[in-house]
Amino acid sequence: MSAAISTRRQLLAQGAASLGLDLSGTMLESLAAYIDLLVKWNRVYNLTAIRDPDEMLTQHLLDSLSVVNCLKVQRVLDVGSGPGLPGIVISLVRPDLRVSLLDSNQKKCAFMQQAVSELRIANAQVECCRVEDLATQQSDPGVFDSITSRAFASLADFASTSLPYLAPGGRLVAMKGKVPEDELRHLPDTVRLIEIRPLHVPGLTAARCAVILERISRD
Repeated sequence: MSAAISTRRQLLAQGAASLGLDLSGTMLESLAAYIDLLVKWNRVYNLTAIRDPDEMLTQHLLDSLSVVNCLKVQRVLDVGSGPGLPGIVISLVRPDLRVSLLDSNQKKCAFMQQAVSELRIANAQVECCRVEDLATQQSDPGVFDSITSRAFASLADFASTSLPYLAPGGRLVAMKGKVPEDELRHLPDTVRLIEIRPLHVPGLTAARCAVILERISRD
């Protein structure tokens, strides 16, 4: 293990513990290796505007880890996953979940495929398409217990495009900065707000929250 990975592993362990997550050594090592891989690819493919590995640790990894305790599910769809945030992070620390990583950007999907392969993530798969086209990519749509998004779209757009793939009783979990009051006022009548959960990201002063929605039953 490189010195950089060892240091990041320690910082991740401290940050994860403050989030109430008890991560194994293997999980911490994989998360640190993911950062190294992201840094390497980012030099060529511009996957994220954040270049510094330490900033990536806080603004990407710990931010993604902050939403893990919102998920009490079996199958997760991460819409607009980009380079795998929060989807790859979730799959690394929750091997009991099956995570689909969806993005329409070919370069970001290529990176996620490489990360899944290189980090040997057995419980994640990459779907390279727009969310509206997902039904044509899989044989059994509408079976996700939780659908996540991070800086993907407005709540209304997230709900309208993702709801067809949500299993009965499932929930939409949108990661946001400040509470999006205006977006909440424009929610479609197909969903209801369940909770706005503050997300306290270690080392990050900016406001973060998870907006949790569920389908409104018409029965």
